[in-house]
Amino acid sequence: MTRVAILGDTHVPSRATGLPDWVAEEVRTAGRTIHTGDFDSREAYDRIATLADGNLTCVRGNMDPSTLELPRTDTLVLEDVTVVVTHGTGSPGGWHRRVVETARDEVDAGENAVVVAGHTHEVVDTARDGIRVLNPGSATAASPATHETMLVAHIEDGDVAVDSLTR
Repeated sequence: MTRVAILGDTHVPSRATGLPDWVAEEVRTAGRTIHTGDFDSREAYDRIATLADGNLTCVRGNMDPSTLELPRTDTLVLEDVTVVVTHGTGSPGGWHRRVVETARDEVDAGENAVVVAGHTHEVVDTARDGIRVLNPGSATAASPATHETMLVAHIEDGDVAVDSLTR
């Protein structure tokens, strides 16, 4: 089984002073960490990369500095599940459609796929057009979020169980 810490929209330092201790502990103990972008600074990226100990998959958010050379999307396979990571774009209206389209561009028809995206700061765990859509919200409660949130996924033999964590 692979335990995956999923977080994003940390916005350190523009909207938060640092990563909450409980989130740092979840990242430190996970087998893989996924960050959906909007680290907001090199320092925030470095902190999370260090906590993830080489097991970080992440993408560029719209608020990340250009000096963070991160991909717009990334894809990995964990325990027979294809995971597409993107930040997401645009207004909340149509967000689900846009992230599912991004996932469809990255996976073959019939693949067991999950798309992980951020941008809206809202926790999402739903399915659209046969693809599971996950959004961890904001790990630092960056506005417009009102709570610190993240997801923890447990992936085994093609099955994905997700816990939503909030403080």
